[in-house]
Amino acid sequence: MSRRSGILEFAVLGLLRESPMHGYELRKRLNTSLGVFRAFSYGTLYPCLKTLVANGWLIEEPGSTPEEALAAPLAGRRAKIVYRLTAEGKEHFEQLLSQTGPDAYEDETFAARFAFFGQTSRDVRMRVLEGRRSRLEERLEKMSASLARTRERLDDYTLELQRHGMESVEREVRWLNELIESERAGRDLKGPASGEPASRDTTSGASGVLPRPGDDPRPDTPDDTAT
Repeated sequence: MSRRSGILEFAVLGLLRESPMHGYELRKRLNTSLGVFRAFSYGTLYPCLKTLVANGWLIEEPGSTPEEALAAPLAGRRAKIVYRLTAEGKEHFEQLLSQTGPDAYEDETFAARFAFFGQTSRDVRMRVLEGRRSRLEERLEKMSASLARTRERLDDYTLELQRHGMESVEREVRWLNELIESERAGRDLKGPASGEPASRDTTSGASGVLPRPGDDPRPDTPDDTAT
């Protein structure tokens, strides 16, 4: 399994732990609320869902009335399917949630993990935050050393780009320091609504920080036939 596929499965299980959803709702939440998967199709999501069902972590349930389910094939549409987390799926997600190894500190993985910090125990949150900070401090040290070696050979625009990358990492380190201080003080971040991940307006890109929910300007038109 690729790292991106693993992140997608983790995010799907986490969202379905909050409530059952059908495919369109899941795709919208993944794209807008989490900000981890900016561009992926139903062709990516549904194979993931099928795999999770085959593993016994999800079950498929009718998402429409019996009359709607019978009418859908006649109209050339598929009946809606709602995906629900099983007890085994919840247990598997909790195991994933408790992992604090090096993979949890990578850019995309950390963003997905942070999105579900509201469901994560404080000690695990601390280990992930501290691991992420350590990883970025190492990255910053390497970037600084590389810049010192190549500064004289770079033109002004390339040099400015290098500085911008370093500043982005420095901002995330400061943000992580604030979060770690809050965790040590026993303060929890409060999201805008129940079930929504807490977030902060930080720079994404080089640092891979989670963007704010809903900041995707592209319209997401619902498909009534989506499952």
